Amino acid sequence: MTLESKAQISGLITRISFLSLLAFYTLRFLWLAPATSDHPWVIWLVYMIPLIGFTPAVLSGKPRPHAWLCFVLLIYFLGAVMTAIQPQLATLGWIESLLLVVLFNGAMLYARWQSQWLRSQRHD
Repeated sequence: MTLESKAQISGLITRISFLSLLAFYTLRFLWLAPATSDHPWVIWLVYMIPLIGFTPAVLSGKPRPHAWLCFVLLIYFLGAVMTAIQPQLATLGWIESLLLVVLFNGAMLYARWQSQWLRSQRHD
C-alpha cells in the first residue's frame, strides 16, 4: 500500500469520525442528556467551538492541523473517560471515547502519511 493510499484512507476515516463526533455532541448535549441548567446549548457550544475551528483544515486535508487536532482531542478524551465512569452516563461516555480514539488515530496517521507523501512529491 502506498503512502498516498494510506493517507487517503486515514483522511476518510478522520473526516467521517470528525463529523460523527460533531453529530454525537449535538445529540448528547441537546437531546439525549442535556445539562440540568437552563441553557444546555452553552455546554454544547463549549464543546463545539474548538472542534468547529478545525473543520476547514480537516475537510481540506492539511496535515499540520490534523496533528494539532490530536493534542486537542486528548482534553476531550479526559472528559469522555470521566463521563464513562458515571453510571447514568456510562454508555454515552464509552461511545464518546470510542469516537475520540478513532478520530485521534485517523488524524495522527493522516498527519504522518500525508506529510511524508507530500515530502516525497517535492523530492521527485
